[in-house]
Amino acid sequence: MTITADNASSIAELERLKVLHIGSKGKLTFSDAEFERRLGGLRRIMAAKDLDAVILTSYHGIKYYSDFLYTTFGRNYALVVTADDSVTVTANIDAGMPWRTSYGENIVYTDWRRDNFYFGLQEALRQRGVKANRIGVEDDFLPGLTREKIAAAFPGAQLLDVSQDAMRQRMIKSAEEIEVIKHGARIGDLGGEAIRAAIREGISEYEVALIGTEAMVHEIAKTFPHREVRDTWVWFQSGINTDGAHNWATTRKLQQGDILSLNCFPMTSGYYTALERTLFLGQPDERSLELWNINVEVHRRGLELIKPGAVCKDIAAELNEIYISHGLLANRTFGYGHSFGVLSHYYGREAGLELREDIDTVLEPGMVVSMEPMITVADGLPGAGGYREHDILVIGEDNSVENITKFPFGPEHNIIGA
Repeated sequence: MTITADNASSIAELERLKVLHIGSKGKLTFSDAEFERRLGGLRRIMAAKDLDAVILTSYHGIKYYSDFLYTTFGRNYALVVTADDSVTVTANIDAGMPWRTSYGENIVYTDWRRDNFYFGLQEALRQRGVKANRIGVEDDFLPGLTREKIAAAFPGAQLLDVSQDAMRQRMIKSAEEIEVIKHGARIGDLGGEAIRAAIREGISEYEVALIGTEAMVHEIAKTFPHREVRDTWVWFQSGINTDGAHNWATTRKLQQGDILSLNCFPMTSGYYTALERTLFLGQPDERSLELWNINVEVHRRGLELIKPGAVCKDIAAELNEIYISHGLLANRTFGYGHSFGVLSHYYGREAGLELREDIDTVLEPGMVVSMEPMITVADGLPGAGGYREHDILVIGEDNSVENITKFPFGPEHNIIGA
């Protein structure tokens, strides 16, 4: 529509904000008690920092405390949390879906005036009688321009970072969260089996990836029929394409003798899990087999080291010694593992719970971590390719450790068609 003198006044009169309770609230991923537990933890952070409210803007922050996972497409989203309740602030393009799929109340802002989003933040607090002098924000996922505009919307208020405290809260999983993660690991195993069955000479990487993705999506829909189905993917690499852990599938066709990397990522209502395995199409050569077995040695030892009381950096240091003994430390591509929960390839990361030399977090019950050593040998050298294994471990309240990945690893299981 072209704005003219005749219609400009009517546009100005259109609503800046709406309440769109369309349909009824759907079944959420977790119980109301679970969301109250999470919000209670955030309110304890607020009390410790003397905050009047928190404005969460990240995918993971909003999802964790409300169950709503937004799609940005250039628009802003928020969850405003006060001492008494919570409200999502979402774009009119999504209509009633955010309210139906979230815990708490919802305010919708329209596109009819610039910065209606920030007006929505103001209204969320005004309607609740909150005069915000100190506001918590997520500086780990907040663009500078957005932060400036939030500050301008609340003149005189201080904005203080809560991202690291919220991250530490997310690191300890509840029983309900662990149940979802276990389903994810099971579904990843199913994707791996579908991929293993599809591997043959001449098939393209992307075709294999589609087969694994489809198998997982069907099972996610069956297991979580009340939630949206989105974001599950597979990275399946062969030959030279295995050198990086995050290389996307290509049109390269599998050849006899190829090293293969199977990576399944089922996304169950915003919760990420993973299965990653090295395979070979046909018998690997002597050096490839040697490298694969070394990485499996590191993987097995890593699985043994994950236990309550272990320190992330100490696990990394001990595993480094195995690579050093084989002259392969320089071939290591990243840390030895990370936490699980609300994260994906485009959002989220519990950076305080990674198995790296610079992380001094102590493992404790309720944490869920991976063990995933990887080495890469450059193309043109004996044994060229990337070698990686990946299992997920749950540290239990009784100090037990459960490996919830069941797909087998190593040469005795994953040489195809030899």
